[in-house]
Parts: sequence; structure tokens; C-alpha cells
Amino acid sequence: MSRTSIARIEPTHAVGAPVHGAHLTRRQKAAIIVRFLLNEGADISLTDLPEPLQESLTTQMGAMRYVDRDTLVAVVGEFSSELEALGLTFPHGMAGALSALDGRISPQTAARLRKEAGVRQIGDPWEQVRTAQLDDLIPMLTRESTEVAAVLLSKLDVTRAAELLSQLPGGTARRITYAVSQTEAVSPAAVDRIGLALASQLADKPPVAFDKGSVERVGAILNSSPSATRDEVLTGLDQEDQDFATRVRKAIFTFVHVPDRVAPTDMPRIAREVDQTRLVTALAAAGPAGLEQVTDFILDNMSKRLAGSLREEMQELGKVRPKTGEEAMTEFVNAIRRLEATGEITLISPDEPDED
Repeated sequence: MSRTSIARIEPTHAVGAPVHGAHLTRRQKAAIIVRFLLNEGADISLTDLPEPLQESLTTQMGAMRYVDRDTLVAVVGEFSSELEALGLTFPHGMAGALSALDGRISPQTAARLRKEAGVRQIGDPWEQVRTAQLDDLIPMLTRESTEVAAVLLSKLDVTRAAELLSQLPGGTARRITYAVSQTEAVSPAAVDRIGLALASQLADKPPVAFDKGSVERVGAILNSSPSATRDEVLTGLDQEDQDFATRVRKAIFTFVHVPDRVAPTDMPRIAREVDQTRLVTALAAAGPAGLEQVTDFILDNMSKRLAGSLREEMQELGKVRPKTGEEAMTEFVNAIRRLEATGEITLISPDEPDED
């Protein structure tokens, strides 16, 4: 049963006597329903209800003693009938509407509406801070006072807090860690204000036009470019911005990277994703292009029967035009990318050290 449904049985006043009969207030009915659900082991949360409703519901439950079985059956039956008659519910307020339309309205419109509604109207500010990217939290930690940083660290999950702490300079990390020991006397109201201020900073970020960063976008473009074009562009990037060129190289994944980035156990799944004729073309073109090690890696991690069949077809195919071969290699790499995007395989990170 939803919190919305419980909220509709709004309490009105309290009683201190045994409850029985049909003349019950909506507050009493709400208390009966909540108590019944708790007795049945339901994990219900009332934290999203307005505080006055939470307070009046708690007061009512404290004032009541017991209800007879007939009254309980009647109240539960009435509540069930209301639920069954409910045809459609809408999200509560601007926060709910924005959540329901997430990804269906433009980021610019969503950002403007959030800003106009205020951070408080889009949910718990600390929930926004807890789910923020570490890259967004690190500047906030270094920019805010040590006391605020200590509160922020205390509100994060332990694992996430440890990860965040490990990315800070040693001196800063020590100061913030020590300040955590001095947060015992911080009031809930102060913590709430700090969360609201931090969430406001996160919400104040300007909307971006692209979902992916510049390195990922350039890397994706070069992945599908002819090798001559790719080499020429990377050479030019080295001259313009060597750091950017280095990061782009790490984002690039081409046929030559297959042995270093693909787990051997994933190769049979990848082979099934590629048309066998195109796979044979890619493998046949790899040798003359100086990529025999890639061909050996692919064939060595397939069944002997399939590898033998592919080698026979490569011999029958003979010489492959460079352009045709490169197109086939690109198709093979694109198949790997599709499987990675769907989570069926995981590529090895270029920064991941080799295991001994």
C-alpha cells in the first residue's frame, strides 16, 4: 500500500478510549491502517509525508488502545475499496513531475524548472549530494570550510566517503578526518542547512549540450575513422595539446587493441556477433597489415574446429583489398562495442595492470 494512499486518510483529531463501531475519524482510520500494516510486517516509510501529518499520525497512534475485530475488518475493507477505485495517480509536486519526466523533456527545461522550484522542491538535498559524481564533490570539499567538509563526509556511505578521501591531498584529508570527531554537537537543523547549500551548488551547474566528454567523443569518432586519418589527427593533437592527445589515445579502441583489451573468454561470444564472412575478411587482411598477433589471439581463443574452419576460409579468400579489410576490422570492433554497451562483455581498462 502506497504512502500516497495512506496520506489520503488524513487524521483530524485524537481519542483516548477503546475504538469500536462505525463512527471513526479519518485520523483514527489512518492510525489503524498503519498499525495493521506494521503488525503484518510491511516495510512502510512515512518520511515523505508532510511533517504535520507525521506528527498527528504518531500522536493518534499513541492515544489509541485497541480496536475490535469487526472494526478492523471494516476499516481495512474501506481502505481496500478506495485503493481499487483509484484509477490513476499523478506525481506529487514539481519534484515528482520532474522525476516522472526524466529523460523525456530537455535537460535545459528540467534545469530551469528545478531552479525555479528551488532545491528543496526536488527532494532530500542530502540524497542529491550522496548521488553526485565524485568529480563534483571534490571541488566542493576543497572550497568549503573544514567543518562543512566533515559534515559532508559523514553523510556519505562509508565506501564512497573512503573513495572521496583517498582522492584528496594528504593534509586536507587529515584535517577533514579530524574535524569529523568534532561534529557530535552539530544540530540536525545545521546539517539540513549545509545539505541544502551543497545541493544548491550542484543544481547551479549549467546544462551541458553533450552527454559524453570531449575525450570520449573524439575517441569514438577516431574509432570509426580510417587508420591514416586517425594517425594524422593524433599527430596533430600531439602538437596542439599533448595531454589531450594522450587521453584520446586511451579512449581509442581499434582492431590492434583487441589482444590487450578483450578477455580471452569473451572471444567466442564476440565471434557469434559478427557475420562469419566479414570476420574472415578482417582476419585475412590483418596479416598483410602487420596485425598477425591479433589474428592469432582471436583464433587461439575459439574452439579448434571453428578456428580451423576460419583458417581454411582465409586461405580460400586470398588477398584482401586494404580498404575492404579495414572496413571488416571496424565492423568487428563495432560488434565488441555493442556487446560492451549492453553489458554482455567488459573491456579491460588500458590503465589496468597486467596480472602475474
